This record gives sequence, structure tokens and C-alpha cells, in this order.
Amino acid sequence: MTAYSIMMPFAPQRPEQLLPFAALTQWSASCLWQGQGNVGDTHVSFAHAAASGFRVPMGTSVNLMPFLHPYDAALRAQTLAATTGHRFVAGFGPGAAALQRGVLGAPYRSQLGAVREYATIVRSLLERGEVHLEGEYFHCGMQLARYPRPVVEIGLGVLRPRMAELAGEVADVAITWLTPAAYLRDTVLPALRRGAERAGRPTPRLVAVVPMALRQADRDPVALALASNSGHMRLPHYRDMLQRSGISVDVAADAQASGRALIDGGAFLYGDPAELALGIKEFVAAGVDEVVLNMSGVCATYGSRRTLGELETVLGETAP
Repeated sequence: MTAYSIMMPFAPQRPEQLLPFAALTQWSASCLWQGQGNVGDTHVSFAHAAASGFRVPMGTSVNLMPFLHPYDAALRAQTLAATTGHRFVAGFGPGAAALQRGVLGAPYRSQLGAVREYATIVRSLLERGEVHLEGEYFHCGMQLARYPRPVVEIGLGVLRPRMAELAGEVADVAITWLTPAAYLRDTVLPALRRGAERAGRPTPRLVAVVPMALRQADRDPVALALASNSGHMRLPHYRDMLQRSGISVDVAADAQASGRALIDGGAFLYGDPAELALGIKEFVAAGVDEVVLNMSGVCATYGSRRTLGELETVLGETAP
């Protein structure tokens, strides 16, 4: 059965800002997801929610590898699983080449190679309690104390076929963002299966973070699509993924046309509750195991209180 979850629609400046969304997750959703924070630390916000009584399944979508050594990533993931008492998805991605250059001095020579090393270290620490890896990008010869806790799943941010194949080989969860349902069905899922078959392991769960907004008389859907996604649409790997899915965007040249293309191409869902439910069902039919409702555009435009109400409405329309 497909799970329906919530994406934290903004980066909280204070950890208590996460609590209403954690409460809604506890009542109505399967998991609370949060992206890489640039104001407050994602793991601290999650721990604060658990300590405040909202112990729910949580996941990162995604933490950026240049900011966090894989040993620290494994330690934080294990701590959060124990703190929440629930499965935790530790999702990782290499980030854009410009970010890698800003943090590390130069981009990874091979994005796939760096991700493989990172995931290998994290998995070995979490499953075996030790690792000895001297790689091109990461070195770790350490032990991590193991103790009873819920499972930690390793997730990878996936946009294109080669990363999907790698996720099939080394990850438990493939996490996508801004990817239309047809692209997941025809491109991402087959690549996941190829990688898993090559490694002789089960196909990872497919989690799709889907940006959306409810139709209202006073709303401009293009403005909401841009408020939610204009930053991602400027990044080369997102533009390439969208081009592969049949959506051409160039925010610098024509932001309005780019936002409209997201909506027309099914990367951004807009409609009344029943229409959004139908759009979400397309992701389910494409083979998605978990749909994460992302209303960051609504939140950026109208605030968190209105966003909470709309998330509750859509979850009520979608959940069985």
C-alpha cells in the first residue's frame, strides 16, 4: 500500500516551528520529511520534535554530503532512530557542483563514485558497527557502537538514470524531487530495477517528493510553482532531468513559461482536492511507494497556518 507523507515546507529558524507539522504527521501521515537546512540543523529540529512528544517516522530529503562526514551521518541517523522510536530514512545527495566547490574547493571528480563511497561507509557503520575504507573521496577506519534501535534506511537523492542504477545497488530508498510520474515510470524505476538486479538485492523503495497547491480563486498557479521550485530549476542537474522528462525550463530567460511548463508537464500539481488526488494517483500507478506532499510554494506565499490546513485537506482526500 502506498504511503502518504509530509514535506516540511520551509527551513525552520527555531526547532519549535516544526512541531505543528510533526503533529499533523502523527495524526494523518506516514512520515515527516525535511530537506537540507541552511538556517537550523535538520537533525536538531527532528530531535526537538521527538523530545516534545511527536515521535513519528522521519526522513531527510536530502542531506548534502559535502556538509557532513559519513561517520557523523551514521551517528546522527542512529541517534534519531533511537530518539524517535521509529524508522529513520537517512537520505543523502552530492549537491550541485558549485556547492561542492564552495565547501570542498573542487567538485567530486565522479559524482557516482563519491556517492558510492559515502553510502558504503554509512551502511557498514550502521549494520556492522565498523568500517575500513580508503577511497578517493572519503576515508573512514572507525567503529560505531551498536545498540537496539529501529531500522535506519539509507536513501539517495535520484534524478537521472545512472544515479537511479546506483541507488538500486547500494540504497534502501530512492528519493526523487520534481520528477513527473511518467518519468518515474519509464526512466527512474527501470533503472532502479537494473541496479538492484545487478547487485542481487531487492529494488529500493521509491519515494517521490511532489510539489503541489490547491486551486483558489485568488491564486496564480505559475507563481506558486516558481515559489516552490525556481531555485531547483536553475540547477543544471534538475534542468537536465526535466528536459529528459519533456519539460523545458529556463527561469532566467522566461520564468513564467518555465513555471507553466512545470504544471503542464505534471511536475507541479495544481487543482481542487479531487484533482490533486487524481494527480497523486498517477504517481501511485507509476510505481511510487511513498508520495510526499510538498506545499512549500503555498507556505512561502501564504504562511504555515494555511499550509497546514491544505495539507490536511489533501491527506483527507488521498488517504484510504
